Amino acid sequence: MDKFLQNFIILKTIQKELGYIKHVMDDRLSYFEQTDKKFENTFADELSQSLNQKQKSIDPKFFYDEKGSKLFEKICSLPEYYLTRAEISILKQLEQKFPSYLDGDFRLVELGSGSSTKTQLLIDVLVKLQKHVEYFPIDISKILKDSCLKLQYNYKTLHITGIIDNYERGLEFVKDYDDKKNLIVFLGSSYGNFYPEDGLVFLQKINSFMKKNDLFLIGLDLVKEKTILEKAYNDARGVTAQFNLNILTRINSELGGNFDTYKFAHHAIYNENKSRIEIYLRSLSNQTVVIPKSNLILKIEKDELIHTENSHKFTKSQITEMFGISGFQINDIWYDQDKHFCLALLSKKD
Repeated sequence: MDKFLQNFIILKTIQKELGYIKHVMDDRLSYFEQTDKKFENTFADELSQSLNQKQKSIDPKFFYDEKGSKLFEKICSLPEYYLTRAEISILKQLEQKFPSYLDGDFRLVELGSGSSTKTQLLIDVLVKLQKHVEYFPIDISKILKDSCLKLQYNYKTLHITGIIDNYERGLEFVKDYDDKKNLIVFLGSSYGNFYPEDGLVFLQKINSFMKKNDLFLIGLDLVKEKTILEKAYNDARGVTAQFNLNILTRINSELGGNFDTYKFAHHAIYNENKSRIEIYLRSLSNQTVVIPKSNLILKIEKDELIHTENSHKFTKSQITEMFGISGFQINDIWYDQDKHFCLALLSKKD
């Protein structure tokens, strides 16, 4: 059987199994979107469980509706939020250091692409090395469509295939797409949102989706002074507070909830024992909240905390240990000037 036809049949089979529909914008831009919701819990289903626990919580993946994604972009430019500046400084170093690891053509696969601002620094490297660059952004936020259009305009040799879905299912799609090598990137500090045991499972899944010659580039925030960390998540302008509170607005608009956002306050602290920032919404009064589509009636006490996010920070020894356990070998690690952040380049162990 002709190889092109064989790949086409495989792709169609995977697309059907994952419940994707393909949207073609033009010959350089298309995206796949999940239509079959049986594969994942809905927003309402997940909240009905997480808000029913003794420690009420909301998964941070629900921060990123259209408004939340835009607020996060604002956070990234705040003076207190060192993470983005530190990571960009490292990415700029890679123009000289990265090509030695790129043997042949690589497809760029990004987890949680958002607006793809930092991604452009990697695309800049690839367009100098390859005639054509393929970019597969994977993101649950539909902001992906807008960011793809901007990238397509900026890079005339860039071919974009977006996947609007969670990371694991998006990678499952990419895994069997063809035999081209993938450079998988997970920028920012999103890995720190995982609880340690869940993070290891996630790394092991990524490893299982990788081919022998694929590469994985991941960003990690490092342990540092408490004052620096707490300022980064409690900015003077209150943008992080808006971002945190917006999740309640989303529940109201999508699930018919009646949260009064003026009765909650943003609360972020650094837990030194667990090396993580913990983010909560603190109730300012005794109140009752109803979320019809989740079948919830919540009794919330004054000063009760709803947990919305953790952001773990890592030491060098922790980084080495968790990658080893997950089946990776470290090809290189790059740091910013202040050693606040790092990017690690990984491959599968032989």
